[in-house]
Amino acid sequence: MKIAVLQLDSKLRQPERNIATANALLATNPPPLDLDLLVLPELAFTGYNFPSAEAIAPYLEPTAAGRTTQWAITTAKRLRCHVVVGYPEISGVSTALNGSLTEQPLTTERHYNSTVTVSPTGEIVSHYRKAFLYYTDESWASEGPVGFSTTQIDGLGKTSFGICMDINPYQFTAPWDAYEFADQAVKSESELVVLSMAWLTHVPIEEMLAKPMDQELGTIAYWVERFAPVIEATRMGKDVVVVFANRIGVEKNEVESITTKLGQVIPLGDSVCYAGSSCVMRFSGGEVGIYDMLGGAEEGLLVVDTDEVIRHWGVTGGRDR
Repeated sequence: MKIAVLQLDSKLRQPERNIATANALLATNPPPLDLDLLVLPELAFTGYNFPSAEAIAPYLEPTAAGRTTQWAITTAKRLRCHVVVGYPEISGVSTALNGSLTEQPLTTERHYNSTVTVSPTGEIVSHYRKAFLYYTDESWASEGPVGFSTTQIDGLGKTSFGICMDINPYQFTAPWDAYEFADQAVKSESELVVLSMAWLTHVPIEEMLAKPMDQELGTIAYWVERFAPVIEATRMGKDVVVVFANRIGVEKNEVESITTKLGQVIPLGDSVCYAGSSCVMRFSGGEVGIYDMLGGAEEGLLVVDTDEVIRHWGVTGGRDR
């Protein structure tokens, strides 16, 4: 399988600019003609760091029908591949357990942090709503009502979808070893896991920007740790390919603090910086292999062929978000 990840420096409140950047990157770094899957980050075209429901309201998109979905449909048809991309959803229909859309209008308007998956023919084959919200999401989004999603997709196989915080313990209050997302991937016998992300770095901004091609190895190791049950299951079961599609860049904080649903007041600094380091991994025989990675501040397109030799084996250690 040939997989591409488009790692963007998305600018907050500039969707048209971000779409133009995505198109330019795909034009200057054309993916192979036989590409199977293209994955973009969480809230790929709107930016992520919105401080409130009021702030994000002008950028919400109707369920699988807004500018992001239209871009995904056009791009999927043009590249003849599946496309997964994150967007801020204003609900008009509900989502079934298998990730497909059903015509069941909700009685009240709801907002979700979502991804849409489009087939090479332009059909919507899966729609996922983030289940575990980061505190930034809590200011405007509802938890996905059906939890984690695994869908059988022609050409991809059994695919589990997640968004960033989904791989962490619920609200950072669940036990470390709850492994809610990873356990679901094991139970559903997923062959492919696709994660759209806006994962933050703990490295100082100046250091990240000074060495854009360096990966944030502590973050990558943490991602691996959150998949411990999946890795262990491959000792006796099938291999699992995992796609981590993160973003890069810096976004200003527009408020001094934010209060979580648990009543915790989280002080914010001047800015947030994203960890980049998008990568594609294979879990096999209880071990971890990484096909390739992008840098922590590198905007670009990563393309890997999962039939080729893995470049890096064995990742340990970690750092939380």
